[in-house]
Parts: sequence; C-alpha cells; structure tokens
Amino acid sequence: MYIRKATATDAEQLKTLYFEHLTHYPPKEEQDMAKWRAMLTKFEQDENMHLLVLEIDGKVVSTVQMAIVENLTHNIRPFAVIENVVTHAEYRGKGYASALLQKATEIAKERGCYKLSLETGSNKESTLGFYKKNGFELDQKHSLLKRL
Repeated sequence: MYIRKATATDAEQLKTLYFEHLTHYPPKEEQDMAKWRAMLTKFEQDENMHLLVLEIDGKVVSTVQMAIVENLTHNIRPFAVIENVVTHAEYRGKGYASALLQKATEIAKERGCYKLSLETGSNKESTLGFYKKNGFELDQKHSLLKRL
C-alpha cells in the first residue's frame, strides 16, 4: 500500500475510479484527457490542493481530494475541505479510504488548519457511518448547495 499525491500519469486510472465507482457520476460529455493531465500537473505543484491516491501493486484503487483554503478568521488559520472519496468496488472494506482520510487529516494538521470538513452526496447510513468511524461528526455545520 502506497499513498501519494496524484500525478498526470494517473489520469486514466482516476477517470475509471470516478466514472465506474463514484456514485452519481459520470458526466455524459466526452472527457479531454489532456486537460485532466494538465490539471493533475497543476495539483501536484499546488501546496493547497491534495489529490491523494492509494496504490496497490501499481494500481490506483482509492482516492480523496482535499483543498486547503487560506482564511482570515480563526487567527489566520486555514481550513480544509474533502470531497470525491472513492474506492474501486473490488478493494472496498480493506481500510484504504480510511488510510487516505488519515493522511489528509495529517496534512491538514501539519498546515495548521483549524477544521477539516467533508462533503458527501450520499445519504446511505453505511457511508455516513464510515465517515463517523473516521472521526467526522454529522450535523455540526450545515452545507447548502447551489448548482451552477
């Protein structure tokens, strides 16, 4: 098991994870993989963007995306937000997403974040229970969504 930041060479494997194993995705549009690779290269270099992947025998099987947002409140401490937690169906239940959430938590602490929030579109009790087991508290704040 190896955890690292995603690179441009992970684009196809990430597309597979997102399109085949993330609930309520994929988009209907064809994807421009050159743009995916360019964005992944940008993420690699951005200290505030962490697209983490967990690799088993050279295969990306789980991923978590975390953004660190600079902030003027809380004594100028940033906050972090996690989205797009996904694990390949054949690799679920092995602790891989938990390991990624732990790594994201460590990065947020190292960066001095005062909070780490997680967004999910799932209402499944098993999914919410998974996040609770990983230290996230439900209903501490309210998230409202405006689709653009």
